Amino acid sequence: MAVYADVIVDITNEKLDRTFQYQVPEEMELKIVPGVEVEIPFGRGDRLIRGYVVETTDRPAYDPAKIKKIKRIVPGRVPIESRLIALAAWMRERYGSTMIQALKTVIPIKKEVRAKQKRLIRLDLPVDRARTYLEELNRKHCTARARLVQALLNEPELDYELVTKKLHITPAVIKTLEEQGVLSVQAEQLYRNPVRPSDRQKTQVVLNDQQQSVVDQVVKDWEQGLRRTYLVHGVTGSGKTEVYMEIIARVVADGRQAIVLIPEIALTFQTVLRFYQRFGDRISIMNSRLSAGERYDQFERAKNKEISVMIGPRSALFTPFPNLGVVIIDEEHELTYKSENVPRYHAREVAIHRALTEGAMVVLGSATPSVDSYYKALRGEFGLFRLTDRAKKNALPHVYVEDLREELRSGNRSIFSARLQELIQDRLQKKEQVMLFLNRRGYAGFVSCRSCGHVMKCPHCDVSLSMHNHGRLVCHYCGYEEPTVKKCPECGSPYIGGFRAGTQQIEELLKKQYPQAGVLRMDADTTRNKDGHEKILAAFANREADILIGTQMIVKGHDFPAVTLVGVIAADLSLYTGDYLSSERTFQLLTQAAGRAGRGDVPGEVVIQTYQPEHYAVVTAAAQNYEEFYQQEILYRTISGYPPAAHLLAVLLSGADQEELDRASGLLIRQVPRELEGLTVIGPAEPAVARINDIYKKVIYLKHKKYDTLTEVKDHLERYAMEQPLLEKINMQFDFNPMHAG
Repeated sequence: MAVYADVIVDITNEKLDRTFQYQVPEEMELKIVPGVEVEIPFGRGDRLIRGYVVETTDRPAYDPAKIKKIKRIVPGRVPIESRLIALAAWMRERYGSTMIQALKTVIPIKKEVRAKQKRLIRLDLPVDRARTYLEELNRKHCTARARLVQALLNEPELDYELVTKKLHITPAVIKTLEEQGVLSVQAEQLYRNPVRPSDRQKTQVVLNDQQQSVVDQVVKDWEQGLRRTYLVHGVTGSGKTEVYMEIIARVVADGRQAIVLIPEIALTFQTVLRFYQRFGDRISIMNSRLSAGERYDQFERAKNKEISVMIGPRSALFTPFPNLGVVIIDEEHELTYKSENVPRYHAREVAIHRALTEGAMVVLGSATPSVDSYYKALRGEFGLFRLTDRAKKNALPHVYVEDLREELRSGNRSIFSARLQELIQDRLQKKEQVMLFLNRRGYAGFVSCRSCGHVMKCPHCDVSLSMHNHGRLVCHYCGYEEPTVKKCPECGSPYIGGFRAGTQQIEELLKKQYPQAGVLRMDADTTRNKDGHEKILAAFANREADILIGTQMIVKGHDFPAVTLVGVIAADLSLYTGDYLSSERTFQLLTQAAGRAGRGDVPGEVVIQTYQPEHYAVVTAAAQNYEEFYQQEILYRTISGYPPAAHLLAVLLSGADQEELDRASGLLIRQVPRELEGLTVIGPAEPAVARINDIYKKVIYLKHKKYDTLTEVKDHLERYAMEQPLLEKINMQFDFNPMHAG
């Protein structure tokens, strides 16, 4: 049987939107694999050019008699493009997508873009005069101007966008200081690093015993040629970043390169500056603000060895370093490391595979590790290190857990518990700041009793049922339905229903109850416009408001020293989101929320309001006890057959015709090879949102202990779909170990 290869040509210049098929000569069949560079006859004149094999198949795309043959395999060193194409092929197979989709994820497409000006802010005053001016600004409480002058004293040259986006300084403040002759704004055409060189003396950090122990063990493994994945479980403020930098320094000293993944929301000016002070202009930064052309240019610099360290969110993982040594994934538990676009890859898994193929190591770090990573660490798949001491020895905030059922019994029907009301009043009198967060925008779909806390759950999947507009409660895993209840089946109370207070209602209540307080709201509505996040955060940082209300975005990556009180309005909103990860997310969110209070000199307090104060996610978060949380959570996952104890594959189907979609999903589920021992099939069911823009959706869930078994099922369903005319009209996607129900 003839073998054919899909080849992509001259990938540095062509848009990745098509491949060309060639026949593989018999003598090359064993050597032609994705990523191999080949020489092929191209065009009418059959001129010989080079290309990369992206996929092999036994199916000719057109008349076999017209398909040309590969001329030869190009000998010599395997280039970086080849390794990344092989990585794309692995992702296509593991996560399910087309090869082109995988390639577009891994390799940036070159686009012609106009040269963008980079604006720099430079301090024009002598240092002694700038310090005197800073004292004057502090006396007059000109907070924003003072923060910018302080930043320029620390670093005399700053990137304009970095200042406006991450320091939350408005252009008006910059213009005022420019008019006063304090600073100047200058434009440069050439692309430069976001953090500029400086004469400032680098501060030497001395590691404590726990930090040094981690570095010593990792470096010892490195020197012995052992390449592993490590998990650093360190409490907030334990100095994980210093550990990362020591490891990177050792790897870079050996002529290797490093990738540092950080969730976009945590990519702060302070973080970047710390790396810059250590590694100078050998670092570069990737972020969502870069255009496709700029991203391409960044990757070219990496390929040409002009930089040694790339810092950025998920996409930075594909930096084409020729000699990668280490991948650091900070805050490895964050959901943003899982792609919601096809291929639906997880950065942690791809990083480990890339490191394995390129002789590199991976270091994961978190104060609240994902259950998946901790499970693997305890099983010996990852090396496990614990940092239990805080680098600055400052105390954790005091946490109060308020039972909203008791509040109701005592006659308080307000959204705010008596303790939270009292503490807000206290902070307003002391001129300290407050953050209130609702960990899900709008209202939650779950139904619970405000008297006894009972939650309506699916009898088959052990997840909460969601309230739908048609007056029924629905499970988003198996499709189980039951009528909406009017009275609690446990205690008979009529106080049963969904939590309907959103951030807007909370803002209105606060303004009514505390008319003297300045209140800011930060959610999807108030941040819809460009720079919405930055303007709100800048106003809060400048003490223009006393209280900041928001959704999850306010509790991650922000440091406001004047905040001494954090209130979690209803922890239950993430506790019953209708998927198996709800307890883990709740524990992480509550721990992060607690970390926002008392970051300055004044100790902080946290109020967690919940109808389920006895739930282990709430109890362990209040006690900051990750180990206890993990033990209870992994027991639940094991009994219920959820990751990481087993694996889950969501087959996502969508189409414009509801009847066709129903027939197609029924046809597909009958093709699942049920003879496979241990395979559980659930569905077809409607996902959380069953229709968007008149496109209907269905989902089928498959459970099995072995990931490879689910991959086999995925391959079988893909082959079957290609042969069925009805399924050609249906969009089918695969999501392994999904992080959202549906």
